[in-house]
Amino acid sequence: MSYIAETLSNLLHQTAFANLTVGNFVMILVACGFLYLAIHHGFEPLLLVPIAFGMLLVNIYPDIIASPEETSNGVGGLLYYFYSLDEWSILPSLIFMGVGAMTDFGPLIANPVSFLLGAAAQIGIFTAYLLAILLGFNDEAAAAVSIIGGADGPTSIFLAGKLGQSSLMGPIAVAAYSYMSLVPIIQPPIMKLFTTKKERAIKMENLRPVSKLERILFPIIVTIIVCLVLPTTAPLVGMLMLGNLFRESGVVRQLTETASNAMMYIVVILLGTSVGASTSAEAFLNWTTIKIVILGLVAFIIGTAGGVLLGKLLCFITGGKINPLIGSAGVSAVPMAARVSQKVGAEEDPTNFLLMHAMGPNVAGVIGTAVAAGVFMAIFGV
Repeated sequence: MSYIAETLSNLLHQTAFANLTVGNFVMILVACGFLYLAIHHGFEPLLLVPIAFGMLLVNIYPDIIASPEETSNGVGGLLYYFYSLDEWSILPSLIFMGVGAMTDFGPLIANPVSFLLGAAAQIGIFTAYLLAILLGFNDEAAAAVSIIGGADGPTSIFLAGKLGQSSLMGPIAVAAYSYMSLVPIIQPPIMKLFTTKKERAIKMENLRPVSKLERILFPIIVTIIVCLVLPTTAPLVGMLMLGNLFRESGVVRQLTETASNAMMYIVVILLGTSVGASTSAEAFLNWTTIKIVILGLVAFIIGTAGGVLLGKLLCFITGGKINPLIGSAGVSAVPMAARVSQKVGAEEDPTNFLLMHAMGPNVAGVIGTAVAAGVFMAIFGV
């Protein structure tokens, strides 16, 4: 009988129930909430499903992300090796290659003023940086947190790794991807607050056709200029432009298809699950995380408002030729932010078509957020 009792006791202590804390139960509920939003409401399921599932796994079985030093056999958990690829900036850079292969830069080339709208939306990042310092973060941590304002998950992970803020990478990444997913909820009230009904109903002229030569030269020129000024942006901007060159050159169809499909989805699985697995209850349920989430939201709101307000100014300067709504797409959530601009404009006039106009600032925002990350790395000598 003692043998049976001892065996049953060992089995009981091997179950997750023996080690779960209240915090773990809270994080499991959060994970289930994310899964509900992703599956039932369709909020960026490509991102939220793997992130939420990684969150679920680590709070049931913490050893899935344990380092080799923390295990008895010297072999780390499965997601530890995935997470190492985040820290080494490999997965964020590959994501950028995939985004470049999937994205049409034509609207940005046809309307270069979009660069200004993309730049204006980065004001949220630098505002959040100052606020983070006031809240007690050191300079590097404040910079890593502030990038959330660009609503760009890969750049947030990239900068946190480069600035040595691995302990904050989980909360930063989850906040960034959450706000990317919630763009359709967060942005419309801000857009409507700063625009009038008349401005939202403005119809913009069709964009001019962009030649193939322009499309091929654009990624090459942007890479040369940006990487000469800020060499530290080469992993992000370089991969973004390489992916786009695959797309526009027309001579490497297999590489384009691989970068924009198979490779992109594989990387999203690895990055999403590993990011989710960095959110154990011990690492996530604390005041630092709460401050990060709040700062990210403030940065995102200010960035959206900055783009819309510059859009209003350009609308005035051009005599009503620019719809201010496209300025909200200056954040990096591609193409969700551009779709929201289209949706809000169509609510005022169903015949209004702003999507392609909004894609210009949206793509500019991706480049702008990468440049902002490069500025921080240059400031801190990374």
